[in-house]
Amino acid sequence: MNVSRLEPDTSGIVDWPTLSTRKQSVVSVGVFDGMHRGHRAVIERLVELAHEQGDYAVVIMFDPSPKRVHSYAATHGGAELPDGEPSADPDELMAAGERIRLMRGLGVDWVLSVGYSLAFAAKSYRYFLGSLAGTIGMRTLVLGQDASMGSGRVGDIRAIQELAEATGVFRLEVVDDAGPGLTWTPTCHIPVPQGPGEPADPLEGMNKAERRAWTKAHACKHVRAWSSSNVRSLLDQGRIGAADAVLGRPHVVEGEVVHGEQRGRALGYPTANISPDYSGYMPAEGVYAGWLVDLGPAEEAERDAKAASGDQDQERVAVSSLEARLAPGSPWRWPADISIGSKETFAEDGRTYERVLEVNAIAGDDWLELYGHRVRVEFLAYLRPQEKFADGDALADQLQRDAADSLRLAQEAAARS
Repeated sequence: MNVSRLEPDTSGIVDWPTLSTRKQSVVSVGVFDGMHRGHRAVIERLVELAHEQGDYAVVIMFDPSPKRVHSYAATHGGAELPDGEPSADPDELMAAGERIRLMRGLGVDWVLSVGYSLAFAAKSYRYFLGSLAGTIGMRTLVLGQDASMGSGRVGDIRAIQELAEATGVFRLEVVDDAGPGLTWTPTCHIPVPQGPGEPADPLEGMNKAERRAWTKAHACKHVRAWSSSNVRSLLDQGRIGAADAVLGRPHVVEGEVVHGEQRGRALGYPTANISPDYSGYMPAEGVYAGWLVDLGPAEEAERDAKAASGDQDQERVAVSSLEARLAPGSPWRWPADISIGSKETFAEDGRTYERVLEVNAIAGDDWLELYGHRVRVEFLAYLRPQEKFADGDALADQLQRDAADSLRLAQEAAARS
């Protein structure tokens, strides 16, 4: 797979590459954050059409996301998002490199990663699509049902279809994601229930009147169930099982292991403390079951990830190394219990702890030295809320139960896969 990074100039014009003088392209456009089942339905159809027609399967991916760029402009007097500022997008479900890795697995030939900007956004959808037809040889455009593009996002499916029919330059194919349709996502914060196990759908069991009142009280939006917006909402509620069902795989957070206070080690449950400079969307506070994957020393892991998401000479070796670590049953993968919270048991009067992500790898008698390594945390199930224990012994007893539950759930998930 080929990957090209394209930066629009100050007027928003992109210097699109010529992919071939002989082959045309089947193209899809979007952010593809999360690469959930709806995204995969679009890309799988893209690849299928490209193979049928003897064309390239091309994905144009925006990074940073349009939402991030426009939100920054709204709070900074209409300014462009500066390079690298802020360094991480707290709303991003998945880093761009991980999206590209998954696209490779689906058979995409080219990923054109476009640095989205206000100047680029000001171009009309007609100009944008005309540029794709004239440069990368777009024969077919494949989009999801809710896609829109161009200045003011007026280029919706109907407008694009009319343009395709009027010009005859390209054909539009709209993909039904085959998902369960629409769902309600609250824009107000919903506290995670203070009980064990996966939080339930708050709308479950409500009659029509109760549902209407609840959705109004929580300023709910109607969105597709298979959407990035819904995944974020589910993660905010601690509903990991439901989020993973939309994603079609476990939700992931990645980061470097840093030194903590070593309280877990003193209790017999050493944890990997993840740096605040992580990638991926952080779920609600609580304790989860999942997996910990060692991606190697941070510098090497970042180098391999960059190579695996680019067109450098070492791409094939880097991809092989990364996939080997991620594979089920790999020696770098362990069941784990995962804690997101503020260490309430050890909080002194008047002292608060910042929210942290800690992971206890269940590796038998092995002692894992992961400081300075980049790790991947995969979330499988919500176990329980955070709570304050009477002392370290009570906490150690609970950690033992968490480890046993996590091991069981990870083994069950492995047996199903």
